[in-house]
Amino acid sequence: MANFVLIPGMCHGGWCFEELTGELRARGHAVHPLTLTGLAERAHLLHGGVNLETHIQDVTGVLAAEDIRDAILVGHSYGGMVITGVADRAPDRVGSLVYLDGMVPGDGDSCWTLVSDQERDWYMDVVDTGYAVRPLPFFDPRATAHPLASLLQPLRLTGDLAHVRRRAYAYAAGWEGPSPFTAVYERLRDDAAWTTHALPSGHNLMRDVPQDLVRILLEVAGDRVRGTMRAPH
Repeated sequence: MANFVLIPGMCHGGWCFEELTGELRARGHAVHPLTLTGLAERAHLLHGGVNLETHIQDVTGVLAAEDIRDAILVGHSYGGMVITGVADRAPDRVGSLVYLDGMVPGDGDSCWTLVSDQERDWYMDVVDTGYAVRPLPFFDPRATAHPLASLLQPLRLTGDLAHVRRRAYAYAAGWEGPSPFTAVYERLRDDAAWTTHALPSGHNLMRDVPQDLVRILLEVAGDRVRGTMRAPH
């Protein structure tokens, strides 16, 4: 049995992993779809001090409270910032990292420094309190404002994450326009430490290609996969 911990992207909650959660649990795995502080059903906890470190602590707290070890951390989009920090803070509890069309930061990186000017313009569209960024109009109706400080705070890493045994990246190759993650995918594709997959999907991989994600996650877990697995790129 594997332990999957699922971290959503900006403005989303654990609800976005509903289909993945059901599929993985049906195969006997433990799955923890998390909602980060200040979002979705935890939106009432939003204040100006909710930052990236808060979200990292959300996850390390669950790992400790549930006594989860050899966790497979899965991060979508912004969630890549979080799972990278968690792997650094809790090296004895994290075994694998899976990024779903997400950010793969280094020490000192923040979402602000990694994104384009267009996305920075979005980050400045804040709610009246100034604490959070409004969801984009085409997001799921359940999306809520995202804590601004979490996008501005640099990630501080203390090690090189050498303890992580498996690293996988699922790239969404079906954006309507240029993908902001193309450079990340192309860099990792040539790195022997990573397994990469290009999927025919928009950014919301969980909605568009859930079965492909299930196969990738089961492969990371070492589970046997029925059917044909898409060849990694």
